[in-house]
Amino acid sequence: MTRTRNVVPRTRRRRRLMRRAKGYWGARHRLLRTVKETLLRAGNFAYRDRRRKKRDFRRLWIQRINAGARAHGMNYSQFIHGLQKAGIEIDRKALSELAFRDPAAFGAVVEEARQALAA
Repeated sequence: MTRTRNVVPRTRRRRRLMRRAKGYWGARHRLLRTVKETLLRAGNFAYRDRRRKKRDFRRLWIQRINAGARAHGMNYSQFIHGLQKAGIEIDRKALSELAFRDPAAFGAVVEEARQALAA
């Protein structure tokens, strides 16, 4: 009677891991233990950064809005407060696109915010 061996499942497991590590540098795509460690770490970074990306983009949008508002003689907090008073509901992503791509249209929005603050 011959003993049973785990050859096929083990090979498949290894191959699946190696495929995920394809393109990694040096031992990180060659040696099984290193591949496992690297994939674990990569997964942790991916999980963390999926959440981080949302924060990073919001920060970028706010910086662009602030720069656009300052070009029209207002700072970010005054501008956002003016928008709220004027009842203008444009999200920060759209405002940042306006400030970045169409400064004239953004200037009109700033004027609306300025008038709402004055009133």
